[in-house]
Amino acid sequence: MTDKATSAQSKPTLRDRAFQLAYVCAYRGMRLYWGIAHPTTEGALVALWHGGEVLLVRNSYVPYYSLPGGYIRRGEAPADAVIRELGEEVGITAKAADLALAFDHTHEWEGKSDHVRIFNLEVPVRPEVKVDHREVIEAAWWAPDRALALNLFPPLRTVLSERIRPKGA
Repeated sequence: MTDKATSAQSKPTLRDRAFQLAYVCAYRGMRLYWGIAHPTTEGALVALWHGGEVLLVRNSYVPYYSLPGGYIRRGEAPADAVIRELGEEVGITAKAADLALAFDHTHEWEGKSDHVRIFNLEVPVRPEVKVDHREVIEAAWWAPDRALALNLFPPLRTVLSERIRPKGA
């Protein structure tokens, strides 16, 4: 069962919808660039866990679920990028020292070589989640086995599968 974090929040405004359109256009432009230039990108995401459930987000410009996170800025440590993105995307604060690296892999994705790091963060209390209705349009808690039925960012699927794999298997 999911607990939609966005359900108690306001609905998107006309201005929010305009931002969503801008994100879609910018993303399509980036995909065109990636297809031509084939750059290498570096991203960091965080699997926020509480009570066996993970917080998934859906961005306005892609059709799949992912985790809070984004690109690592020049000179920024991956853990610092995760902490920054967690605050920007869902309004949650955390400490880099509490993160545990769960995934570190480079794969071909959307025309680029994408170096992805996913960190686990266990929280004892389910935090209040705030989405901006612009970049992030949905945030909800999911049991890993149910989340695997969703359209997911491929590295996230790997992390969830490993999380539910029996120990020693």
